[in-house]
Amino acid sequence: MKGPSPRRLWKYLVRCLRLQSYLLSPGDGRTAPQIPARVLLWALLLGRVLREYSFHAVEALVRSPTRRALQVATAFGDDVLGYFTERLPAAPTRAALAAALRQAKRLKAFDPSPFIGLAVDGTTVGRCHQSTCKLCRPHRNAAGQITGYRHHLALISVVGTGLTLPFDVEPYGPGESEYGAGQILLRRAVGALGPRFADYVVVDGEFATAPFLHTVGDLHLRVVARLKGNLPELFQAAQKRFQGQPPTRAFWEGRDRVEVWDADDFDPWDTLRWKTVRVLRYRQHKPHGTVCEAFWLTDFPTRQLSSRSLFRLAKSRWEIENQGFNDAKNRYGLEHICHHHATSLLLVWLLTCLALTIERLYRLRHLHRGTHPVHSAIELLRLLRLSLARPLHVDSS
Repeated sequence: MKGPSPRRLWKYLVRCLRLQSYLLSPGDGRTAPQIPARVLLWALLLGRVLREYSFHAVEALVRSPTRRALQVATAFGDDVLGYFTERLPAAPTRAALAAALRQAKRLKAFDPSPFIGLAVDGTTVGRCHQSTCKLCRPHRNAAGQITGYRHHLALISVVGTGLTLPFDVEPYGPGESEYGAGQILLRRAVGALGPRFADYVVVDGEFATAPFLHTVGDLHLRVVARLKGNLPELFQAAQKRFQGQPPTRAFWEGRDRVEVWDADDFDPWDTLRWKTVRVLRYRQHKPHGTVCEAFWLTDFPTRQLSSRSLFRLAKSRWEIENQGFNDAKNRYGLEHICHHHATSLLLVWLLTCLALTIERLYRLRHLHRGTHPVHSAIELLRLLRLSLARPLHVDSS
């Protein structure tokens, strides 16, 4: 198999993920465009994959001698990208992300895992000194003084399958909350993917409320949520019961020794429509002596899911933190403000999700076919950058 290149990545997106209609016509709100939207979209997407995420960096790429290898038809400036993303609708990009995940499932990208999970969480992105767009939220110090402005969003990602694939975001501005944005995001995501795409939703303790748990149930999904002090009666009851009991089961997870306590007969709180609540407590002993302990609640019945499997589903929440937020911020510029406009910010965040998703599917599933080894993310990046170099023509005369 030939090495990866922008041209071969394009073919993968068109032939395998079937994103040709989106790549050729991503939507365009410009009144009199001089440069086709497909050219600008591909440059933005490829810039994210190559970790050249600022608009100025994309301009430098398309004005360089590598433009032909990038499969970009014409050069342009960073101001063109700002104008373009201000007027680019978000719906086609969201639909393309959902379509890529559905196609990946048809291609058996998730087959190694018995369950497909969706993780929802919020984070802070993009800091600034002045309020410039409707998404700017004031940040105050201990004295209540405004010290700057920040942007916040809720993100949803596929987890628990060996592939962490972020595929949608919902920003929230002043007067809005991560909790509300998360519910909007989950409903939209399940509607786009279909009710039978995923099996469960995993969330942190902030989402462990009756309305959110009911929303997940109405979408015909199971839920695994962190149990913390925001549910004091259930939390204290689980602590009291498990404190004097030996673990239900102990096992090795890699190099870690794990002890779990599991019971499915806890009483629900007043507003929760469940008959009983299943609570799992685990103590994870690391090789260097550190012990991690946490409590989780779920509506998975014990006959369907063992304690060990429930532990793995609970731990899959950390994928959105590590392979989601950390990678997106530190490697793909999620926190960088390319153009300070609400619509432009949303489109850049969605394109970052698309870049992460196609890079991982291409690297971990397509390039790994047969006996080919798995490339790390940095190895793929180096191969793509090397493919941009023009071959040397040796004059032997």
